[in-house]
Amino acid sequence: MAKKDFEKALQRKGLEDAIVAKLSVKFNKLDEVKEANKDALFEAGLNDAEVEKVTDAFGTRKVGKKAPVLKKGAKKIEVEEGPKIDFKMPEDKIQDSTDYEKKLMKVSEDMKLKLPRKVIATIAGRIEGIDVPEAKVKSILKLAHQKYKDHCMDANESAGIIAAQSIGEPGTQMTMRTFHYAGVAEINVTLGLPRLIEIVDARRVPSTPMMNIHLTDAYRFDKDKVKRVASKIETTTVGEIADIEADITNMRVLVKMDDHKLEQHELKPEEVMERISKLRGIKSLAELVGNDIIINSEEPSFKRLQNIMDVVRDAKIKGVDQIARAIIKKTGDEYVIYTEGSNLRDVLLVEEVDKRRTGTNSIQEIYEVLGVEAARQSIVDEAYKTLDEQGLTVDIRHIMLVADLMTADGDVKAIGRHGISGRKSSVLARAAFEITAAHLLHAALTGEEDHLDGVAENIIVGQPVTLGTGAVNLVYTPARRGAKND
Repeated sequence: MAKKDFEKALQRKGLEDAIVAKLSVKFNKLDEVKEANKDALFEAGLNDAEVEKVTDAFGTRKVGKKAPVLKKGAKKIEVEEGPKIDFKMPEDKIQDSTDYEKKLMKVSEDMKLKLPRKVIATIAGRIEGIDVPEAKVKSILKLAHQKYKDHCMDANESAGIIAAQSIGEPGTQMTMRTFHYAGVAEINVTLGLPRLIEIVDARRVPSTPMMNIHLTDAYRFDKDKVKRVASKIETTTVGEIADIEADITNMRVLVKMDDHKLEQHELKPEEVMERISKLRGIKSLAELVGNDIIINSEEPSFKRLQNIMDVVRDAKIKGVDQIARAIIKKTGDEYVIYTEGSNLRDVLLVEEVDKRRTGTNSIQEIYEVLGVEAARQSIVDEAYKTLDEQGLTVDIRHIMLVADLMTADGDVKAIGRHGISGRKSSVLARAAFEITAAHLLHAALTGEEDHLDGVAENIIVGQPVTLGTGAVNLVYTPARRGAKND
């Protein structure tokens, strides 16, 4: 199997079958052919012309730069080379090991344990400053090494299939209801299987968008201050702070403001009047009389009156767009604001908000505001939380693999025919997922090739996949005539 793949790879380099046959006798890998000198290629039975073709195919010949061909009458333009830029890795990215970490590294090397620096640094951070006997330290390192070995993957293990099953099987046991958000009965949030589907589909807007907003130290412990911030964030419309009536006799609309609600939202009648007077088509029709606003209709029409009422009722006076409601809940010592609706960009601009701890369940919004790395972490957190709330345990590394796959290209892609599965390089792998006939027809029309490198395509054609035992092959190299066979 391995020899067959090697020969196919040589053919893809544009080498003739006769050359491939000679190379496959002596070499087993492309790297061996690439690194081989001319003497080694002559030993394989190649002549001068064939050696030249092999070196050309692998790009090992040094080819000088050709001078650009100028058209007749064209002037040669000399371009000055810019200053050479030396890129350096920022020094603060990699922190120096502490003395205790170095000591643990030395102990692990003496015990012949191959532990990553991150694991040793974590152990050092936990036990440094505690009087732990040396025998115990060795025991901890030995146990950590054993656990690390248990969690390592085997060579050629099919990680993708295992991750898919690891997430897919518990998914069949998940409920399909919309629950109240934990501890906040007033807000509904999608959980269970629908939420997991939303995450892997990379939906633009989740079915129940919500945010949890943490405030800075100066505000988060004082309930009155938190209420004021919540009122500042929550969208307040004219309909929420006033009764709107139609006076059909005089063909006008009356906006009767509620003093208690005005005080609650920290608003003044003048501010409401200013907002209404800016509405399209109502600029010169509104007037403030005491605490009431009177809007006259310029035409005696019931339809126009109804139109004015609808526009005034939905007019936003204050708050952040798309945040329909804000609810305060005490979590530990501090007060946290939970919102129905999400607008991360504008909420982070609010001065009192703690930018580091505020979050949203809209992954696309996180990608647009904070970038792809934050979106990747959000996919991991949201998927793990969704499964955990159902009492299902999935290895975090499987969820991380899905998140990596979705964000590897620098943006958030869905796992489906419009995303990852629809963009596979293999024709048969795409056809095996969805719309089989369309994929095969398009590939036939465009002359697309399939090199059968993946799992699905090898299963379709009925040959072993290059995973696990299928990736290992016994190669026999016969002794040359006259050479001693050990």
